Amino acid sequence: EEKLIRVLVLLPQDDAYLFSLGRVRPAIEYAVRSLRESGAGLPPGYAFQLTYEDSACGNRALFSLVDMVALQRRRPDLLLGPVCEYAAAPVARLAAHWDVPMLSAGALAAGFGAKGGEYSHLTRVAPAYAKMGEMLLALFRHHQWSRATLLYSDSNPERSCYFAMEGVHVVFQEEAFHMAVHSFDESSRHLDLDDVVRTLQTGERVVIMCASGDTIRNIMLAAHRQGMTNGDYAFFNIELFNSSSYGNGSWRRGDKHDLEAKKAYSYLQTVTLLRTVKPEFEKFSLEVKSSVQKQGLHEDDYVSI
Repeated sequence: EEKLIRVLVLLPQDDAYLFSLGRVRPAIEYAVRSLRESGAGLPPGYAFQLTYEDSACGNRALFSLVDMVALQRRRPDLLLGPVCEYAAAPVARLAAHWDVPMLSAGALAAGFGAKGGEYSHLTRVAPAYAKMGEMLLALFRHHQWSRATLLYSDSNPERSCYFAMEGVHVVFQEEAFHMAVHSFDESSRHLDLDDVVRTLQTGERVVIMCASGDTIRNIMLAAHRQGMTNGDYAFFNIELFNSSSYGNGSWRRGDKHDLEAKKAYSYLQTVTLLRTVKPEFEKFSLEVKSSVQKQGLHEDDYVSI
């Protein structure tokens, strides 16, 4: 009789989230299938038993975990997810208390780096936001910069741009860099990006931004029209997850502003995750893409890291 390794997968059911069950489940099942077919990675006589639960992006993940344990009267052997910071934090604390390992492609905020305490059982499979901060720190040291403006959108429940900028802020703060920090709600009907850009003019000459692709384009157009793309300012855009869920990161939209946007983007540098070109990843990517398409999700609307 096979010995079961009970895996509880906690991810959002809602496909509005980037790491939804619909997008990630094909990748998990691909991994399990590959392990079974290769015979590697698992001791003889063992098999994975997967259970999927909706984590949403808050306390539902914790409730799903507690309900499962109460119902089955035993703890899972492994947790996959949650990804959202607010869902991952309480689950990671309980995982440490119960001595259950937890793997997540998220939980990238700076606070989760405290491996010696309540997040001791959490393993993150993607680089934390602080790593991006370290990369930007190396760039700043190279150019002998020590001042920056951090500008980000804080409009979605998972607050990805907020936590990304937090990672940069933590690293820069340790170096005693001077920072001006501004946030905005890009979903607001009253948002005036011309006002946002005028605020930038009162701050530092190096601007690090995080928002959707369309909003970044509109900011750069506004900056160009206000004379900020003449070499006096350096603009950096953090493109989260290299995914189309955050919009087309390029200047081209096929509208009347394309030529103007192209000029503005010559002063914008985009920071994103490097996509591997290994054949193994391409095979994996094609299979996952096919599975995602069968569920009716947009073919480019998946994580590409």
